[in-house]
Amino acid sequence: MNENTEDSIDPIENWRDRASQLEELLARTKQEAEERLIQAELKSEARRAGIVDLDALKLLDSAGVTIGEDGHPIGVEDHIARFKAAKPWLFVGRSSTNTANPPRSQPIKLRSATEMSEDEYHAARAALLRNAG
Repeated sequence: MNENTEDSIDPIENWRDRASQLEELLARTKQEAEERLIQAELKSEARRAGIVDLDALKLLDSAGVTIGEDGHPIGVEDHIARFKAAKPWLFVGRSSTNTANPPRSQPIKLRSATEMSEDEYHAARAALLRNAG
């Protein structure tokens, strides 16, 4: 009778061990997913703040950012704002308008047939006829 009892306990213990392993794997996977989500949010917010190089985020400790009950990171904006205040040279000033002037447009200068050599004239005429037809 002891053999039957031991045989019936072994599968149960195996299932408990397997369940324990799966719970540990699930906890690790959840932790990794949360870390990736936090890093993605930090990158996104840093871009909005005008970071010059995303590699500078390696200097940032993400310990102040947590995941809320709704699954969204909490404290990302404040974290990036403190980082920007501590290391302002890593960021450029934000501007909603582009201050660079576009290049001036120059009208296309057409050459008349009288200004062309005979070879240029024949080449231009052939190109014109190819495009027209």
